Parts: sequence; C-alpha cells; structure tokens
Amino acid sequence: MRRRSIRSGLLATALAGVLWSVGDGGGAPASASGGSITLYSGQHVQTTEYLIAAFEKKTGITVNARYDDEDTFVDQIQAEGRNSPADVFFTENSPPLEALAAKGLLSSVKPSTLAKTPAKYSSPTGNWVGVSARVSVMVYNTALLKPSQLPTSAMQLAQPKWKGKIALAGGETDFQPIVTSVARTYGNAAALRWLNALKANATSHLYPDNETIADEVNRGQVALGIINQYYWYRERAEVGASNMHSKIAYFAPHDVGYVVDVSGAGILKSSKNQAADQQFLAFIVSAQGQEIIAHSESFEYPIASGVVRTGETPLSQLQPNSISIAQLGTGAEAIKLLQEAQLL
Repeated sequence: MRRRSIRSGLLATALAGVLWSVGDGGGAPASASGGSITLYSGQHVQTTEYLIAAFEKKTGITVNARYDDEDTFVDQIQAEGRNSPADVFFTENSPPLEALAAKGLLSSVKPSTLAKTPAKYSSPTGNWVGVSARVSVMVYNTALLKPSQLPTSAMQLAQPKWKGKIALAGGETDFQPIVTSVARTYGNAAALRWLNALKANATSHLYPDNETIADEVNRGQVALGIINQYYWYRERAEVGASNMHSKIAYFAPHDVGYVVDVSGAGILKSSKNQAADQQFLAFIVSAQGQEIIAHSESFEYPIASGVVRTGETPLSQLQPNSISIAQLGTGAEAIKLLQEAQLL
C-alpha cells in the first residue's frame, strides 16, 4: 500500500462538511479531556487526517500521527518493545495486527467498542477492532479485453495465455491475503507454483503498488491486474470518468482471489495513555467516524455503526471467499511464499 495526498478538491470539500457536522454539534469539544496520543498509521493519510481532526475537536486529545507501510511499523514496534512511543496502531489489513496480538503486544479493546463492528471483522481475541474494508477485484483495460474474456478464478491467471497480459504488485501488503487464501485452499506448494507462474506471466509488468497497476491498466500498458476495488475508484476521481479506459470485475463467487480485507486499529500494551487510546478506537467506529470514512476519497467500505457507502457495489452484496480473520492470520505464511517466489 502506498499513500498519496488529497488531489480532489470536490471530495475534500464534501468530506470537510461531514467532518464538522456529523454528530459533533459544531461547537466546543464535547468531552475535552486533553492529553495526547501517538498513532502509527499504515492507513491512507487523507482519511486518517480527517478522522484525527474530528477526534481532536470532539475530545481535546491531540493525536501525533506517524505514517509508513504497516509491515514496516510491525517490525519497528517489535524492535522498540516496551519503549515504543506508539499508543495506537492503525492498519489497512488484519495480518499486521494479528502479528502483534500473537506476540502479546496489544491491549484488549473495550467490549462497547467491539460491539460497533460485526464480530467477523474484528480480532478473534478482542485485541483490535475492525474499522473499514476493501475487496480484491480484477481491473482490466476495456480496449484490450472484453468481459467475456476475463478469468473466473485467480488461479486461471497462471495459464500461459496470460503471459505478458497481467500486472502484479507482489510487494503490496494488500496482495498477501490473496496468497494466504490460495495457500489455505490448495496448499503451500500449489500456492508457490501459482506465484511463480504469475511472476512469469507478468514479465515486465511487476510493479511496486496497486496504484501503479490501476494507472498502467487504464493507460493500456497492460491488460489486467488484481487490485483492491478502491484504487480504481480513486483513479476515476482523480482523472475523471471520461478519461477512464478500464473497469473492475469480480472473480466467481467465493473464488480464492475474491477476498475482503479488513482495516483495523489496536492499542499497544506498552502505551501509558490507555484511556485516551480507547477513546480514539471508540471514535473511529462511531457513526461520526464511520461517516467520515464513507465520504472519504479512500473509497473504503465503513463496517461499523451501521454506516454504508454509496456509489459502489454494497458490501452486503459481495460474495467473497469465506476465509476468516483467524485464517488470514499473521500473514507470515504468505510472506514466506512471496519471498520464495522472489516477489518480496
């Protein structure tokens, strides 16, 4: 995952209205308690900054945010140990949070906060809460491929017919849940063969991130790629609908490549600001926090407090693989396979 700054003035203006109007009253902080917390965020900068601004206004608590890729933060937090300055860790995918939970580095989240999000989207042990979601899709260039030519399974992309026609970003943390899904279904050996075939088929179309895949497919440099759906919507918001030469499509229902990824947040057990940390988690899954996500240009699905996003296929209508948060695990299995395929 790579983060980019806000470029869409219309989206920024619309979101600003939500930020100051939803559940806030527009006046002084509702329960100003002061103090500050440090947030390590692997989430999109623009969405996180809007959440922070609204939280600070509501509570009087200052949030000092640091941004980097979530896998980098996992390593950093483990290296820092008890001396980590981080209070809260906000990620785009569940495996980094599960990795820290497995090492006993996260505190329990308040039951009232966990209750805001469907249990299937949060930590199986209550150590972090699900905040938003995305789903893996195919993005294809409409001049190079017809819908009837699209594969129905991600496994078909290993076939020789796709050589030179697919784009791959193996280093993306967003890709790891798909690798885990394949490995859980067909075994590690088959997953490694699949990765090697994808790498061979991608030829010169191995890219650093999903944003590049979305852009290259839209420009006709490559026919098809696997991304999370929000990258396509962000591309359209940036360049305009008239400049879109690509569309997104889903794999067959419950296919291994059809995976819902959950973004979540957890509290470091070493934090000395546990009460303020719990307030932050409660806010981002509240109706106000979820409305900010629903109107943000990250184009993710809000998953808590009953808030829905319009303009995309509803989350409730998706038919993804049934792999659970627990089965996605820490991501270690996927990372090992990607390293063996020399994609990491």
